Amino acid sequence: MDDLFSLDGRIVVLTGASSGLGDRFARVLHAAGATVVLGARRIDRLEALAAELGDRVVTVACDVAVDADCERLIEAAGPRIDVLVNNAGIGSTYPAEDEPIEHWRQVVDVNLTGLFVLCQLAGRKMLEQRSGSIVNIASMLGLVASAPIKQASYCATKGAVVNLTRELACEWARKGVRVNAIAPGWFPSEMTDDMLDDDASISFLQRNCPMARAGAVEELDGALLFLASEASTYVTGVTIPVDGGWTAR
Repeated sequence: MDDLFSLDGRIVVLTGASSGLGDRFARVLHAAGATVVLGARRIDRLEALAAELGDRVVTVACDVAVDADCERLIEAAGPRIDVLVNNAGIGSTYPAEDEPIEHWRQVVDVNLTGLFVLCQLAGRKMLEQRSGSIVNIASMLGLVASAPIKQASYCATKGAVVNLTRELACEWARKGVRVNAIAPGWFPSEMTDDMLDDDASISFLQRNCPMARAGAVEELDGALLFLASEASTYVTGVTIPVDGGWTAR
């Protein structure tokens, strides 16, 4: 069973690796045996993480909203990429009627366009080698609305990621490339710090989540390794909610 979830000898590219869920994902993928190519804007944090992990780590300063940065990240992986984990993302905190259009465009550029650029660049290598797994980090808020928490651009982009995952999966399924997504619920990260530190917000979460709590970062490990590894060779086009039952209501 250990071999089923092993990433020994695999080359994995991960974005948004400098903090939060990305930091955890980097550790999990590395512990499973992968060589991890880590991208994020904050290179100092990446280098600190790399020093902690030791060997089999490559770090690249990367803003996924910049095409040239995405190209450098994919090139840093070398001629082969076995797994791409698109984790980089930003949130939104505006009521829809007040969100500045430049902020909307920024969220779209990071959460959707940058993700597609990386899928395309990595996908070309995977199609040539006729194997590979892409894991997009969507959100449960790509499956349901977030209101009364107001974040239209975030919901719109994460919903688009869910359907883009389906489309790429169906386009590439006969060519050896699988494309799936994980839809996390409320987990501790820089994006959710304010909410999880606020008593009223925690009470809202407890009332509305069937499990009545936020997730712990390690509770995403299984879904990530399942989709990245040989354990899911007959799975594509799927978005797995890891949300304490939020979307089952």
